[in-house]
Amino acid sequence: MRGKTAEDLRLLELLDPVAEAAGYEIVRLRLMGGEHARRLQIMAERPSDGDMNVEDCARLSRAISEVLDAADPINGEYTLEVSSPGVDRPLTRLKDFETFEGYEARVELDRIAEGRKRFKGVLAGVEDQSVAIDLDGEEHTALIPFAWVTEAKLVLSDELMKRGADIRAARLASEQDQQTSD
Repeated sequence: MRGKTAEDLRLLELLDPVAEAAGYEIVRLRLMGGEHARRLQIMAERPSDGDMNVEDCARLSRAISEVLDAADPINGEYTLEVSSPGVDRPLTRLKDFETFEGYEARVELDRIAEGRKRFKGVLAGVEDQSVAIDLDGEEHTALIPFAWVTEAKLVLSDELMKRGADIRAARLASEQDQQTSD
């Protein structure tokens, strides 16, 4: 889910080590567009706190650009776009479903299960290689094999906005503490 196409997956193999060396994790990578005006979109975050500010985006963009320029893995011209996953972020790794337990999400599968492909509910963690989700209107927690998930995204809510604000406040306090001690 971090990459959709074979080309995305090859780029992840090339760029994951670059991101890790710079102190980030790639959440999702998509190479979009046709032969002309393509866009390489990379969503990333710091593993320590899940945050990604403008300076982080610029730092990672520079590191990735150096490798892309040297390796030249993409045919034709493209624009590199490095960003934060955002508050209502995509859930692309099994650990994301654990991290955001208790928050509402939309999940889409590659097959029909229980008569449908799309589910909405509150994340209830992870069990083995399955995502646990308390579905709207259902009594029991559903277990969905992670391998079946093609797309998943948090649903924007007041609780999610508060979580994002708390992370930003903690980062700003930490930055102020560092400036005071310097």
